[in-house]
Amino acid sequence: MNDMLELLTSLGTAVIHLLIQPYYYIAILFIALYYRRQVALERKLIHVKQHGWGSETWRTVWSGLVMGLAVSAAAVALGISLPADAVVCIWIVSLILMLFRVRYLTFGYSVGVLGIIQFIISFFPDALQDGTAGRLVTAVRGMDIPALLVLAGLLHLAEALLARWQGARLATPLFLEGKRGKVVGGYQLEAFWPLPLFLLVPSAAGTADLPWQPLLGGGLGLVSLPVIIGFSGTTYSLLPARKAARTAGRLLAYSIVLLGVSLLAAAWSPLTLVAALLALLLHEGLNWYSALEERSTSPSFVHPPAGRKVLAVLPGSPAEELGILPGEVLLKVNGVLLTEAAQLHDALRMNPAYCKLEVQNREGESKYLQRPIYDGDHHQLGMILVPEPDEAVTAGAKPTSIFGIIGMRTGTRTRRKGLASAGLNRTKAADGQPPAGSERPRPPETANAETLDA
Repeated sequence: MNDMLELLTSLGTAVIHLLIQPYYYIAILFIALYYRRQVALERKLIHVKQHGWGSETWRTVWSGLVMGLAVSAAAVALGISLPADAVVCIWIVSLILMLFRVRYLTFGYSVGVLGIIQFIISFFPDALQDGTAGRLVTAVRGMDIPALLVLAGLLHLAEALLARWQGARLATPLFLEGKRGKVVGGYQLEAFWPLPLFLLVPSAAGTADLPWQPLLGGGLGLVSLPVIIGFSGTTYSLLPARKAARTAGRLLAYSIVLLGVSLLAAAWSPLTLVAALLALLLHEGLNWYSALEERSTSPSFVHPPAGRKVLAVLPGSPAEELGILPGEVLLKVNGVLLTEAAQLHDALRMNPAYCKLEVQNREGESKYLQRPIYDGDHHQLGMILVPEPDEAVTAGAKPTSIFGIIGMRTGTRTRRKGLASAGLNRTKAADGQPPAGSERPRPPETANAETLDA
């Protein structure tokens, strides 16, 4: 009874430390900035925001809190322990990795790198024993890497569950430049969650201090460790729900393998380096395989000869009320068969108070929908259509960087004006305006300008 009371008291102290340390707030700030950039990207590509950065930040905070408590309970039950100085080491490595790529900001990568560093410095037992550097090196030497890799496996298990639970609704519609220079539709699935963890403090007394017999040791007392987990992926061949389910399944398999190897390393220390390398290489292999899988498939989000394919539906819009789903094809509007994007606006203007739609669902069957049109409704009823092949603005191919997130750089790319002029000509012709070629010629020096969004 006294042991449990002492453990609860230690938990209260760890919660206070969590709230007064900057790490948890840094994690929340990073996520808020990320979602602000996502809103800016949506406005740049589809001219309207699909997500709200405030609501998305709050969703990730409370769901991360719930999952963090669940992972903490499992970690305490297993007896995973962490010295206070090791918290600083983990965050230093995490912040350094984040400078290279944002998706490297995961606990598994940080512990994997620290496991490799621990293996290297084991050959230099007398190196860096004084000062702050010596304190950090001592902390790395004393870290229980196999136990922390078990924790990484638990975190990736939580990541798989969150990806399966929330992944589809996190998708941002993208306009991507395809293999042959034509623009295709796609989705970016990228999310991060801040998890407050509470781990046991190492105790010289070992497991005798705990009311139960933990698998990995640990003593009585808790320390707080806020971490960030997340996943990222881009697809132009799958709907967000299928992509999220596939990603979650692979993360689940990865977490099980990492848990198994790390538990073996806890029992036989020579496997520690193997487990650390596995944490890095297997995860990178999954990302590489996912990218290869996308490159080897044909884009799914292109317009058919008849009809306009729907890429996304805005929440709370008329299209959502009618039950229109991403991946469906808008065939007719007020009896007009759609073959060009401009026809949608013309067809809706035929009856500005009411619309009748023929939509082909994902199974190829037609459904007939109708609805009044009210003032303030989205000009396309809340449907975001697949881009035209010569769309002017596309999403950049470079991975998101922390500097891009802080600077609110969307990474969008404006294509050469010569490539986009065909779409402009079509739109003007549909509106009864003269094509671009008959207007006043542009100066030669700007005819093929190409810019990057800052």
